Amino acid sequence: MNTKKTGYTLGVAGTSLVLLWIGILKFTPSEALGIMPYVEHSFLMSWMYAIGGVRQVSDFIGIFEITTAILLIASFWSNRAGLIGGYLAAIIFLTTLSFLLTTPGIWKTMDGVPVTDFFVLKDIGFLAVALQVIANKRVFAKANKEIMLYN
Repeated sequence: MNTKKTGYTLGVAGTSLVLLWIGILKFTPSEALGIMPYVEHSFLMSWMYAIGGVRQVSDFIGIFEITTAILLIASFWSNRAGLIGGYLAAIIFLTTLSFLLTTPGIWKTMDGVPVTDFFVLKDIGFLAVALQVIANKRVFAKANKEIMLYN
């Protein structure tokens, strides 16, 4: 078994599944209200509430996440889709990780140990997968471009 290929495939598929699931959840009223404290304090996202309401912003984020999941899955067949999906995923996970700096009360102390909302912290691993997809697809794109130049 090629553990490198299997690990990559599992990482991309798992990241896609989570993005798809969370993206679908964004269309629910509970999730729209649940993400509001994060979005409204984010220097990257708070402007969205000036354009749309709580549900519209959540729906837009859901569409962005679902689209990214589809592109990541398509990356198994298309380098271009993978490159776009990788960059979109990196944007999502960097933005989510920025909540650790912008959301009031996100850091707490439990028995003297700092803790946070771990659903945000898990995006470090997903960011790593996004960066792997970008690197992988850039290598293929470069190789294909060189092949096309010589043919």
